[in-house]
This record gives sequence, structure tokens and C-alpha cells, in this order.
Amino acid sequence: MTTDQSMAPSPAPSLPALADRAVRLLQAATPLSFVQLVTRVALAVPFWRSGILKWDGFLKLSDTAVTLFSDEFMLHLPGGPYHFPMPTVMAFLSGCGEVALPVLLVLGLGTRFAALGLLVMTCIVELTVPDGWPIHLTWAAMALTLIAYGGGRLSLDHVLGGLFGGAHQGSGSRGM
Repeated sequence: MTTDQSMAPSPAPSLPALADRAVRLLQAATPLSFVQLVTRVALAVPFWRSGILKWDGFLKLSDTAVTLFSDEFMLHLPGGPYHFPMPTVMAFLSGCGEVALPVLLVLGLGTRFAALGLLVMTCIVELTVPDGWPIHLTWAAMALTLIAYGGGRLSLDHVLGGLFGGAHQGSGSRGM
């Protein structure tokens, strides 16, 4: 007596095969360029929100921003804490960076440069508010990701690189 192979139940897929299918489905649903766009926006938002609070008009710092850097913010370094040097200059630079760099990130223009600037700012914020390290670590991880992989295909970096024959700046050409 022979059994009909077409009628036999197929074996259940193995756990590694199911995991591989799930990974492929997730990768198809979240292309790298979309992930890079979301990362750019997610990193830009907290800095933008902080930056716009520092201004009372075009290139006019708010009194609150200067007071924060003069009296409230301290650098927590060994032997410190220490007051910020040149608090008005620091408030101005911080305000400029917190507005300009997020705009560049959202547009995907000079993505690696903007992410590096926000990584430096994150380090300074960590020295100022050391108890905020869980959030600061998240910002640093996003910035490092953008520095390493660029802005992706949904960025002006990619568009301009294509127009001017660039080396795919921000295209995410590195494997991830």
C-alpha cells in the first residue's frame, strides 16, 4: 500500500524559518530610508523645541536663556560644578545650533554634519544635566546612527548627490 504524498500534511515551519519570515516582513514594512527619516525627525524635535524657547525675535536672545546660562546651568566636571564660560555667547551658540541643526536634519541636508553638531550638544547637555543620561543616551544613539549611515534616500543629501554626481552622501550606502 502506498501513501499519496500530495495528501500528506506538510510539516510545520521551524522556529528559525518563522523568525526569518518575520524579519523579512518587518524589513519590507520599514525600509531603511524611512527609518532614517524618522530618526532625523525624532532627533530634531527635542532640540528644536528647546531652541525656539531661547529667542525673542530674529537673533535676539530671550532674557531667560541668558539667565539660565549665567545662573542656573552648571558644567558638572571633576572638581566642579562650574559656571558656563561666556554665558551670553554660550546661550547664543546653543540657540543657533538648536534651531539650525534640526532644520538641516529634517531636510536631510548636511545630515552627518548636523547629527555631529547635535551629538556634541548632547555631550554638553549631559555635562549640564547628568541625571538626564537615559534621554541623552537615546539622542546620542540617534545622532551616531545618522553620522554612520547618513540621511537616506528621503533626504536632500541623496537628491543633491544624484544631481551633482556625489558619492551618495546620505544615501545609506553602508550596510546596516
